[in-house]
Amino acid sequence: MSGLQYIFVHGLSGWGSYDDRYRRMPYWGMRGGDLMEWLRTEGFDCYAASVSPTGSAWDRACELYAQLAGTRTDYGEAHSRRCGHERYGKDFSLCPLIPSWDDRTRLVLLGHSFGGATVRLLSELLAHGSAEERECPDPSPLFLGGMENRIHSIAALASPMNGTTAYDLFMDPGFDPDSVRVPWWSKRLAALMAKGTRPHPDGRDPSDYAGYDMQIDHALAMNKRISTLPSVYYFSVPCNATMCTKDGTWVPEKGMEPLFVMRSYQIGAYKGRTAGGTCIDESWRRNDGLVNTVSAVCPSGAPSRPLDRSDIRPGIWNVYPELNADHMWLQGGLTHKHDIRAFYRDLLQMIETTAKS
Repeated sequence: MSGLQYIFVHGLSGWGSYDDRYRRMPYWGMRGGDLMEWLRTEGFDCYAASVSPTGSAWDRACELYAQLAGTRTDYGEAHSRRCGHERYGKDFSLCPLIPSWDDRTRLVLLGHSFGGATVRLLSELLAHGSAEERECPDPSPLFLGGMENRIHSIAALASPMNGTTAYDLFMDPGFDPDSVRVPWWSKRLAALMAKGTRPHPDGRDPSDYAGYDMQIDHALAMNKRISTLPSVYYFSVPCNATMCTKDGTWVPEKGMEPLFVMRSYQIGAYKGRTAGGTCIDESWRRNDGLVNTVSAVCPSGAPSRPLDRSDIRPGIWNVYPELNADHMWLQGGLTHKHDIRAFYRDLLQMIETTAKS
């Protein structure tokens, strides 16, 4: 193999190999068994990171770096002071995620859902660091930058790279989510899902949470701070599990995970304008149950092109053919079991070819 190390990063409310829950039900593979273990038998060096289930992209990127580097988590003095939490977190010195961390390291960072923002922000910090944190005493090596060469490629899997209207539709005074007709049972399941995604009311800055970063205005602002690195191979995998109705709204296809059905109806009916003035038109209605399909294609302002396996280029988003799948398909499903092994073996084999070119 090529020596690439594949780092899988979970999404909102997710978990990884540092969590006890992963042994009972792996996030990657769900009911079908641990995908990491299977991919290792196929010859791929794969690891499942564990980052904050509801934390901001910044906090999650810092946690991911600590796991990779085998060091204590440092959220940065400036960031921690501004957001009202401790500067330091868990120490991974005795339990690093990968065997070594040096200039020979070649990472493939794969992020599902909000994991996409996590790995993209980590790539920016590894490459360019943080000017604000460099002005503080004793900054983490992460904030010094200069480590772009350690990133080989990034894959964003059903990631809301431009945000998701799953949040914005509730803040638009011109739209009433309760006016959207949905199956009665989906309301109960949607309430159940919402319990796991609310940030804890601990007095911290409300901007230091995943829910804030996934609002469209804030996601677009984050995109302006994240570079498309010229030497990195970028891949995106957008999903859609809805179909268009006669009135122009999009509704869930049969077989969508029940947890997402109510939200999918609402996303599929919404159009309006964000607080920052971004126009949300009908093109945002297609969705995978949680993420707008158009948002999972590439970050705003970044170059992109349809995936051409014979001509995969760095410094540009290579957009995978749209999957007819809901948001949890890429994890292996929950109530509907999906065998995702062939998909990931194909994806990783394709990435391997870029390491040999």
